Amino acid sequence: MLKQLPSRERMYKALITRDASFEGIFIVGVKTTGIFCRPTCPARKPKLKNVEFFSTAKEALDSGYRPCKRCKPLEAKGETPEWVDTILQKVEEDLTRKWTDEKIEELDINPNRLRRWFKKHHGTTFHGYVRLRRLGNALGQIKHGENTTQVAYDHWYESLSGFREAMKELTGKPLKKGKYTTVMHINRITTPLGPMLIGTTDKALCLLEFIDRRMLETQLQRLQKYYNCTFVPGSNEITEQTTNEIDEYFEGDRKEFTVPLDIPGSDFQQSVWDQLMTIPYGKTRSYKEQAQAIGNLKAIRAVASANGENRIAIIIPCHRVIGSNGSLTGYGGGLWRKKYLLNLERSNLENITDSNGQRSMW
Repeated sequence: MLKQLPSRERMYKALITRDASFEGIFIVGVKTTGIFCRPTCPARKPKLKNVEFFSTAKEALDSGYRPCKRCKPLEAKGETPEWVDTILQKVEEDLTRKWTDEKIEELDINPNRLRRWFKKHHGTTFHGYVRLRRLGNALGQIKHGENTTQVAYDHWYESLSGFREAMKELTGKPLKKGKYTTVMHINRITTPLGPMLIGTTDKALCLLEFIDRRMLETQLQRLQKYYNCTFVPGSNEITEQTTNEIDEYFEGDRKEFTVPLDIPGSDFQQSVWDQLMTIPYGKTRSYKEQAQAIGNLKAIRAVASANGENRIAIIIPCHRVIGSNGSLTGYGGGLWRKKYLLNLERSNLENITDSNGQRSMW
């Protein structure tokens, strides 16, 4: 199934401004050079009349274009490179392992390159990332009743006072109180609509938002307040389940999600989010119909506001709410993403056949 692309004008604007949020959405072929590029390619920009847009690199190749040597459009953008995956797997195998530049080089990885990659994608160096993972792991062990002194020494802390200070820096509290802090694992997952930030506890999914969403920083602050939590980079079983289900959704193989959710909010917000979950795959409702469903026709604006406060995109399907006149309005991830998600679901519904072999339409 071919992806539904944004308008030609919108894609050209993204190309001219090198809008990174369109990475993975389209590929541009330049007729005058026979080359195809990413939206963010640093090369000189062609005129609109000299370009054509494709959903995938394969389509561009099939049309006779060759890949740009500057932006390398055949390489996956936003996904963790294989060489980074290699060392991350080693980190997870033994979180207490000490990493020196020599140990990194033994894996044929340049330490400086590794630092730059982590600084760009995680806002910290590789060693800073490992330290946070190590402390998060240590906190989890203490929360489950293991001896604090032994945990400290197992994680390469030479003194208990140094370990306590590190834990206080992590949780913002002395260890005696900090050990009761909820640990929330924060990670990135990639999707056809760009990278998303995922936040999970050991029990549930709490956050799933597109990284370029304007309210993301505010949502993180609210999560920290709701859960009294500490953010630690990494993943758990909930992260893996969510990633798999989101992948299946975009492939058209999943229409309902089973990952457990934890979405604290006001009673009103909860009622709105509960109603969002009742909108069938591939269907839409208006804000007015949503207000009617919760029993308060006067609350249309409040319903729209609660939709905007939704912290779990796609799974809690606020993209399925539209204006009374059928217009696409109010989506934190961007209206072009809303259009894509609705078209994806409609297309998959149209490809489902009933028991008599007839195509199902809605």
